[in-house]
Amino acid sequence: MNKKILRRCRLFAGLDDAALERALSLLAAREQSYVRGEFLVPVASPMPAFGLVLEGQVQVLRDDRDGHHMIMANVGAGDTFGESLAYLGRLSPVYIVAVDACRVMWLSPARLADPASLADADVAALSFRFTSMLAARALAMNDRIQILSQLTIRSKINALLSQFAAQSGSDSFALPFDREDMAFYLGTDRSALSRELGRMRREGLIDFKGNNFTLLSPDFRAASDGM
Repeated sequence: MNKKILRRCRLFAGLDDAALERALSLLAAREQSYVRGEFLVPVASPMPAFGLVLEGQVQVLRDDRDGHHMIMANVGAGDTFGESLAYLGRLSPVYIVAVDACRVMWLSPARLADPASLADADVAALSFRFTSMLAARALAMNDRIQILSQLTIRSKINALLSQFAAQSGSDSFALPFDREDMAFYLGTDRSALSRELGRMRREGLIDFKGNNFTLLSPDFRAASDGM
């Protein structure tokens, strides 16, 4: 067990070894490995547990009415997925796939959802951490909605790059997906995305190589929003 990876997660951050072991016991933690392309959770499946990625990366996807894939989230080591579905006991409206070989720790929130269990101080403390994690997830989804609500490809790119620049605290940063996945994430066509990125580079707004981007112009936000 890589405790350093576990403590990246808001749910376990700052816990000493004893408290971490107790939390994992309360959440009935179990580990499972997956190969690239394997489904962790098919659509319309029950999710009695949420996942914490220990190694590799998984994607949370949803298809629109025309069968086009939309990436709802890229989840890397130390991050989680499916918390709300597991807590509420809902069938999954999304499907979750291993991007590469990965290892996931499955965690059951059943004790946290049981009011009687909250009399246990350890459960109550873990429940507070879980609620905090859900609040942070809601803010992240708001960022996602902010991107998808943009009307043009350029404004979507601008919103995405601005968010990652703010998160990294730098004008240079790496996106967690390739160009095809970036198009899926933005809800647009890959060719149209590539053309727009090329135009933005020629205009001196950005530079990029692969998934590494740099914002070049101090007027990047204003210039992009004006398109």
